[in-house]
Amino acid sequence: MTDNDVPDRMLLPFGFTELESRLYCALLGQSPATGYKLAHAVGKAAANTYQALATLVQKGAVIGDESEPRSFRPVPPAELFSRLRSSFDSQALAAEQRLSAMFAPAPQDRLYQLKNLAQALERARTLISCARETLLFDLFPGPLAQLRPALDAAHARGVLVGGTTYEPLADAPFTHVLSAGTDFVAERWPGQQVTLIADGREVLLALVAQDGLSLRHGFWSDSPYLACLHHSGLAAEMRLAAVLAESGRDPLRRFGLLSAAPPGLRELVGDHELE
Repeated sequence: MTDNDVPDRMLLPFGFTELESRLYCALLGQSPATGYKLAHAVGKAAANTYQALATLVQKGAVIGDESEPRSFRPVPPAELFSRLRSSFDSQALAAEQRLSAMFAPAPQDRLYQLKNLAQALERARTLISCARETLLFDLFPGPLAQLRPALDAAHARGVLVGGTTYEPLADAPFTHVLSAGTDFVAERWPGQQVTLIADGREVLLALVAQDGLSLRHGFWSDSPYLACLHHSGLAAEMRLAAVLAESGRDPLRRFGLLSAAPPGLRELVGDHELE
């Protein structure tokens, strides 16, 4: 149990001091109460107690009457936290708007490593939301489900969205093709793949653990060169998958990753030979 799990310290993460949190909790169990009584309850000097109570009144956590001696009672927790949430949301929105107005990053044409799953998914959503003209993707079912709302929103605002999936999507409004290697990747690929390319300017590559709880590899780049290379490759893969789905013929099959099974693939999936 951490300090913040102790009941009379639970207000600390919300901008309250330890004494303020203790006084509020004391009032929850004995209300109304005078400052003198509360000072004895928490074992603090009366002057410090009255000062903390005055601050609690200003913060809207405690109400004081006008009698002599003055008594205090707590605002109900539901009311207090409703106000705290509202205040936090409005302050966060104002800060986000002001900081966003200051944010003008210049393209750096670099490759950055993503360190954890939450960071990778949030970067993916940002990439999708910033796409203006084209957005290509290659997404396994787990990541696709998490990013689907963002993809739908991109399509709805007029972005040309298309990609490769590994299960049928009957209700998807955007263009998609079923990968020809669905069975292989479902059984052998060492994780759940995430590939996103926005406007030929940004590319995100991530490998999520099979259980969907952690990130094995993750990279993002604002390099148009890398983004265009991945765009070209993924677009070609989508077109080939569509052709194969109709004709079933693939004259260049031996050049495919799964057919050629180069050493790098064998190392990736842990086999020296692939059938």
